[in-house]
Amino acid sequence: MDTPIAYARLTLPDNPPAILSGPQLKARLQALAQKVEWYSDSPAGEAEIIARAKDAEALISTRATVRFSGTVLAACPGLKIIARAGTGVDHIDLEAAQDLGITVTNTPGYATPYVAEHALALALAASRQIAANDRLIRQGGWTRGLVDELYDKTLGVVGTGAIGQRMIQLGRGLGLKVIAWTLHPTPERAAKYGVEYVSLEELLQRADVVSLHVGLSTSTERLIGPKELGLMKRTAILVNTARAGLVDEVALTEALEQKMIAGAGLDVFEPEPLPPGHPLTRLDNVILSPHVGGITQNGVRRALEMAVESLESFAAGNPVYTVVRGSRR
Repeated sequence: MDTPIAYARLTLPDNPPAILSGPQLKARLQALAQKVEWYSDSPAGEAEIIARAKDAEALISTRATVRFSGTVLAACPGLKIIARAGTGVDHIDLEAAQDLGITVTNTPGYATPYVAEHALALALAASRQIAANDRLIRQGGWTRGLVDELYDKTLGVVGTGAIGQRMIQLGRGLGLKVIAWTLHPTPERAAKYGVEYVSLEELLQRADVVSLHVGLSTSTERLIGPKELGLMKRTAILVNTARAGLVDEVALTEALEQKMIAGAGLDVFEPEPLPPGHPLTRLDNVILSPHVGGITQNGVRRALEMAVESLESFAAGNPVYTVVRGSRR
């Protein structure tokens, strides 16, 4: 896209992936702004975020752990747009952005197949006890203990957006029976996705694997707490590749410690990174991965391309992938 210089300063304040400095994307960014600046590390706190962002007219946000609070946004008087290279925007105060006239965009669907694939991998790793058996063999041990299978079991998909839909396909392809829950079920969606919608309570009671694929909002925060964990089978596995805030982490840790459920596969945590000695790290029945569900070569490249597309289209007066449409132009 042939776009004239649109921004005085374009900032990437939060340690963007190295792939962004490749010649094609870098050239597109430099064509957009008089000055492009990015940093090799993530800011340590709010004051450092403000120091890096306060003079920017445009930002690319790549790390959900770097929070753009109302205080941060108010300290950026020239900021017109935040282009999020990723789907989740719960680290951005959207209400403040709206009030301040700042447009926020994200990159929907960029990692759909990759996150679903990762969720399935976590479910398989937990059921097959791959990590525990790997450690056992490395320590000179062996086992004739039984592992579990997923074939002909029931997969409960919580949330049927793009990633949830792909998870339904993968589960059915593996021979699982699939049920689902969403905030807005309809017979038409059930028929389209080839899935049975049930209540969350019924899903938790029936599913052998519960996989979370909803966004974090006031409607879904702590969606899985002590009561919900208590409804699950003792042989069930919980998989979360969405947002840590969907699950009461303390209650989940207790459920795993007490073998109330068989295991979990987690790609998201509170906080991130997970601190050394965290209770979850001491459990053998949980598979931990460092929020990498969508961090594949193709996934990251596409997210960054879409973020740049948002900056280009905003400059042309027609922003794409918009979450909040502001009016600082």
